Amino acid sequence: MPDQAVEVTAAAIARLAGVGRAAVSNWRRRHADFPKPVGGTETSPSFALHDVERWLRDQGKVAEVPLRERIWQQLSAHPAGALAALIHAGCALLVVAEHPRCGRELAGLGDTELAERLPALIDEVLEKRFGQAGPAPHAGKTGQAGLASHAGETGQAGPAPHAGETERGGPEEARAVHGRRVNTPGTAELLPSAPLVRGAAELAGEVGAREAFEFLLGRHLDANPRQYTLTPRGPAELMAALAGPAATVLDPACGTGTLLCALPGASALHAQDADPDLAALTALRLALAGSAELRTAAADSLRADAFEHLAADAVLCHPPFNERSWGHDELAYDPRWEYGLPARTESELAWVQHALARLREGGTAVLLMPPAAASRRSGRRVRADLLRRGALRAVVALPAGAAPPYGIPLHLWVLRRPGAGATSSPELLLVDTAGIEGVAVDGGRDRLPWPALRAAVLDAWTPFDRDGTVAEQAGLSRSVPVIDLLDDDVDLTPARHLPPPAAEGTAGLDAVRERLDAALRRTTELTPPPAAPAPPAGPAARPRLTTVGELARAGALSLRPGGAGAGPGGPAVLTEHDVLAGTAPSGTLPEGPPEEPVLTRAGDVVVPVLGGGTVARVVSEADAGAALGRNLQLLRPEPDALDPWFLAGFLRGTANNRQASSYATTASRLDVRRLHLPRLPLAEQRRYGERFRALAAFEDALRLAGRLGEQLVQGLHDGLTDGTIEPE
Repeated sequence: MPDQAVEVTAAAIARLAGVGRAAVSNWRRRHADFPKPVGGTETSPSFALHDVERWLRDQGKVAEVPLRERIWQQLSAHPAGALAALIHAGCALLVVAEHPRCGRELAGLGDTELAERLPALIDEVLEKRFGQAGPAPHAGKTGQAGLASHAGETGQAGPAPHAGETERGGPEEARAVHGRRVNTPGTAELLPSAPLVRGAAELAGEVGAREAFEFLLGRHLDANPRQYTLTPRGPAELMAALAGPAATVLDPACGTGTLLCALPGASALHAQDADPDLAALTALRLALAGSAELRTAAADSLRADAFEHLAADAVLCHPPFNERSWGHDELAYDPRWEYGLPARTESELAWVQHALARLREGGTAVLLMPPAAASRRSGRRVRADLLRRGALRAVVALPAGAAPPYGIPLHLWVLRRPGAGATSSPELLLVDTAGIEGVAVDGGRDRLPWPALRAAVLDAWTPFDRDGTVAEQAGLSRSVPVIDLLDDDVDLTPARHLPPPAAEGTAGLDAVRERLDAALRRTTELTPPPAAPAPPAGPAARPRLTTVGELARAGALSLRPGGAGAGPGGPAVLTEHDVLAGTAPSGTLPEGPPEEPVLTRAGDVVVPVLGGGTVARVVSEADAGAALGRNLQLLRPEPDALDPWFLAGFLRGTANNRQASSYATTASRLDVRRLHLPRLPLAEQRRYGERFRALAAFEDALRLAGRLGEQLVQGLHDGLTDGTIEPE
């Protein structure tokens, strides 16, 4: 597809140029030579990428569209759709991964020659990785882009089945899930994808084939958040750690394969999903991630299980929640319901038993579950039998914000398939992570302290798994005798069986009181003196105003948006929550392939762009070097032109907030370029800056005093109610 055919929206142009969408609207009004729309609608027009790129270069607004952005625009504008484009790019990247020299060759070919040469290379690699192509999918069963690979389907060439697994018969749908679900794309199919494939090969030469595909997949998922229920990296890694080392692993509701990618070292990976497109993306993602043998199927695991005779070492699963049409009536006599037929409203307990049925004896399953599954009365009989027979080993309550749906605290269930003649486990491990330090203050989506959470959970699970019991940690973990749980409710919610954390005691409260006294004295010292009214000034005496956008164009400051993906082990992240609460950097960057994050420097001014008010924070020496999180805008003033405290102080004005806020959507978004401030000499800026710096110190002291006051009040309440403090 020629670049001229790639269309971009105003939002995409803003991303390319690193500006707000309002700036693009302004360019269209002010510049007669701005490219004319070539598609879209009157309210949401689209423009030719080639024309936009040329105009941006001519205006000096961007020297060159970054390779990543160019590839993404080509993928999102693909005439066959983004998913088909992802499949083509993934197939080409498999070729590059298998034959690294091909990447350079593909990047240098023209569209027609590339589309003619690539199919043979793709076919060779796909056959090597997934086996020979099977028959075309049944109409209505899968989409054209579906790629479900199974090297060993009856009647298909490929390696023999895994030990302990045989091929199943059964309904037509169940027989159809195996096989390579899409044949090698032909020349005509690949021709529109040629620029995308060429760019992906070039990107693979820079960052690697796997990272290039992860970038494209991650950007697609970010652009369509409501279409997919994803498992974030934090809970995925914790689930993999709880499952332990495993050679054969299954995810029966694989989504995009995050859980299987989190468990390294496996020699055979089995993945199934009802959505054929997700099964396709998972197959490509796993193939690029390692050399494990892959079997991927596209069908509903409960109704059309592709791995009926599999005996896996581990099962990891984030099943769909609250499904009423999971097959209760048609599967009433299914042999998987070893622990009781789940109620129609208990689809999650059907997934639990499906996972147990696909384990070898002694194998471990870890499932992400809604908290209601631990306490609903309709599931108490199944829960009771799981306990009696020792299949359920642990229930771990995660904080809210760990995974979608982000508003509720999900649970992890750790299960183990009992062996023949095995006796029931006398105890169940219950863990509640809500009280871990950092969760209450910084908890929430993208802000959970996952290293601390993982360490706390594994510190309880490891000795319990070894010994069958573990020492109690008040408010955190406890191994509860199964007999104590087998009452009328069989309620397995951890918080209802854990004693509260020990109160701080009088010594701890005295220490908090002393810190509060010091904070209050400091607050009194920093309280601003009475304000002196400024003398009335006529229009001629008022300083001229300028905007952040004008200062950026003049080179007095530079603007950078936050939120680029980064690999593991990167710097701490200054989040939107940190800026609003005045706390140290505490977050992690969103998942995705490594990209260059925006690192803060002392004197930078950081502004949140979402919400109802303007807040500006000057980065201190202590916080310098942190990466800039999402929904934040960094303003880096030139020291010889702008004082950072002067800049931050004027940006916080209420009038500024009204001037720069946009209410085009249900959420208020701040257009930082429209914020204004007076034109003043640097010496006068610094005079204002000192006063703004003093106000910031006063605000920090108030925050500290407030937090200590809340801690003292709660400690006194706890001490009085648990009897550790006598009322005076």
